[in-house]
Amino acid sequence: MNSKLVLLAGLAGVLLGGPVAGLQAEIRRDIEYGSEGGERLLLDVNVPEGTGPFPIAILVHGGGWTGGDKSGGAKPNDGADITPWFAPLTAAKFTWFSINYRLAPQHRWPAQFEDVKTAIRWVKAHGAEFKGDPARIAIFGHSSGGHLVTLAATEKNPDVRVQAVVGFAAVTDLEADLERRGGVSGVLKSFFGRVEEMNPESRATLRELSPINHVHAGIPPVLLVHGDADKSVPLAQSLAFQSRLKGAGVPCDLIVLPGAPHRLTEWEKSDPDHAHRWIDWLQRTLARGTPEAAHPSPTVSP
Repeated sequence: MNSKLVLLAGLAGVLLGGPVAGLQAEIRRDIEYGSEGGERLLLDVNVPEGTGPFPIAILVHGGGWTGGDKSGGAKPNDGADITPWFAPLTAAKFTWFSINYRLAPQHRWPAQFEDVKTAIRWVKAHGAEFKGDPARIAIFGHSSGGHLVTLAATEKNPDVRVQAVVGFAAVTDLEADLERRGGVSGVLKSFFGRVEEMNPESRATLRELSPINHVHAGIPPVLLVHGDADKSVPLAQSLAFQSRLKGAGVPCDLIVLPGAPHRLTEWEKSDPDHAHRWIDWLQRTLARGTPEAAHPSPTVSP
């Protein structure tokens, strides 16, 4: 692993109100990127030291569309904890924005998706104010957050177009989850409200909202990272999504982490080098004006 990332790995969850100790960056919290129905939509931003412009990452937490938080997780080391992203991105000099969005069941679909698209538009308009480069944006999502970012990647509206997408154990096929669980899960019932049982209408709704069914040519390059011991979102989802993307001519690499479960905070035990690998992919993919930016080399593991 890159020695700088090793040095910073233990600081992933240490985010203070001002400069972060040892990282030479500044965290600015609770910046409003929009509002809906009187509810403020907030994000945190990491501003690197230096003049920039720096590449941008927009971080979308998981939590089954019903939980999670931009600061990492609702509690340390929970299933939605995204703090393992923070230090590698800071060390690699990214301006990164971690967003909150409206959660179910108080807010049903498509509130979460609309908020993610609002955040992308806001970052494109305001990223330069935080030393970011709006022409080099990657969007990250874990689990249900991976569903939101991979679905956003299929949008053809240039307002939400980004340059790279990274899905960590991303939910890309809601209908397949229906089959695996033998019915509609409580999480999906909370998320959609109207989807209560396994019937043709439920299947049609889940099929329509699955990123795998919206793949088309022209989607930005995609990196999928997934553990082969994931019992929440099976690796099969990333394998099938990669196949569909490649069939449409979309560059898509897959990093498989042997023995890794669903929880991001456990991944370093399975592959201590995995953060360096996705940072490397990002840097190559976002390199402006180079052949690698258009055709990044493979970063596939067994």
